[in-house]
Amino acid sequence: MRNRRGFTLLEIILAMAILSSGILLLANSWSGSFMRIRKTQQVTEVAALLERKMVELDSKYRGKPLASIPDEEGDDFGSDYPNYRWAMKSQEFELPDLSTGLTSQEGGANEMLLMVMKQMTEHLKKTIKEVRVSIFYKSGNAGKEIEYSITTYYVDYDRPIPMGGG
Repeated sequence: MRNRRGFTLLEIILAMAILSSGILLLANSWSGSFMRIRKTQQVTEVAALLERKMVELDSKYRGKPLASIPDEEGDDFGSDYPNYRWAMKSQEFELPDLSTGLTSQEGGANEMLLMVMKQMTEHLKKTIKEVRVSIFYKSGNAGKEIEYSITTYYVDYDRPIPMGGG
């Protein structure tokens, strides 16, 4: 009988399969981690850009008449952030009609309460402006823009509350 030293071809193929499976699992794990890190970086940049834009708009429009806030505005962030742009849209504050809820309750609502609710709704509509700021991110390879938005409300505290009847 001969004394055999070394490995058979079957043993080498089995070892290579186990080693390649391990390398494949490790590569997938690193790839997933890398994608999560990139996504976290993108979300952090968007949050910082949203905060920066909100501070700019707040300093620009705080204390000024609501009519000075344009309906739409937008631009990009220059060469510092080439894949990002921003847009601002403003609109009157829309309060839902509460009169149906009041009249459907047991006992209903009287005419005076409905009139006061209508006056307050109209007052709030003219006193509050809803401003939505959006950051759009366009990745280089996908071509599709992803929108991240935040909404704030500007209130004209100097507008007198209408008092009916007197």
